[in-house]
Amino acid sequence: MDIHHLRVFASVYRHRSFSKASEELHLAQPTVSDHIKALEEELNCRLFDRLSRKIIPTREAGVLIGRVSEVIDKFEGIQDFLGDFRKELAGHLVVGASTIPATYILPGLAASYRKKHPGVFFEVVVSDSRGITEKVAEHDLLMGVVGAEPDNAQVHYTTLLDDELVAIAAPSFNIKRSIGIREFAGLPMVMREQGSGTRREFEKILVKEGIDPQQLSVVGLFGSTAAVKQAVKEGMGLSIISRRAVRDELKCRMLKEIMIKDAGMKRKFLVVTHKKRTLPHIYKDFLEYLLPGRA
Repeated sequence: MDIHHLRVFASVYRHRSFSKASEELHLAQPTVSDHIKALEEELNCRLFDRLSRKIIPTREAGVLIGRVSEVIDKFEGIQDFLGDFRKELAGHLVVGASTIPATYILPGLAASYRKKHPGVFFEVVVSDSRGITEKVAEHDLLMGVVGAEPDNAQVHYTTLLDDELVAIAAPSFNIKRSIGIREFAGLPMVMREQGSGTRREFEKILVKEGIDPQQLSVVGLFGSTAAVKQAVKEGMGLSIISRRAVRDELKCRMLKEIMIKDAGMKRKFLVVTHKKRTLPHIYKDFLEYLLPGRA
């Protein structure tokens, strides 16, 4: 079985696209198709259904992807071993991240890591916490950094950093600077989408205080932290957000913080990895950098 066939299969499965796989692997699209056809013939099964412009993995492909990922990891581990033997660390490091880690945590960590290893190229894939966790569980990513722990038996979470959630409002918004969480929950709210770690953690706090999240007066849903901040600045409503994301706005008084009485507003950022995947050397080294003594 040709390792090139397996790499092409993994790329097509990950992207659900022959054209995107050809771009990633720097191969002509007919060559990608030939690799998949050869692998299907060797395995005597169909791996992808071609439906109009969509590529849908078959059940056999879903079963195969885990084993293929392990084989690729082990094969690349040989190159990692030789690189380690030569005391060189270089390569393409792809890390998934939810919005806050992708914007306010990983850039600094990536920059400092590259000072030690300038041959490492970083790529950060951004989604919400649930999306990143699913990508790790489904072998589309080897590692992620998230702001919540969606239930998933395939992955392992390790605490990276502590965080604090804060309530924010526009400076012109007529509200007391300190209120109870029940009073706060009755005010117009601007929220992130359902899979957001920030939203998930805030809803946990509400449930702990005996408040049904479904009873919130949500006036707007936005798919990014930047959009939430802008909506709050415009006076659309209040929101809960990571303190890391609003430090500058609070300092410049573009937003004001509302103190929530008697509510623990703490959470953690976590590194998520697959329980059964063996990380290539470059990922192991970066994980040790993130979690010294714990990786």
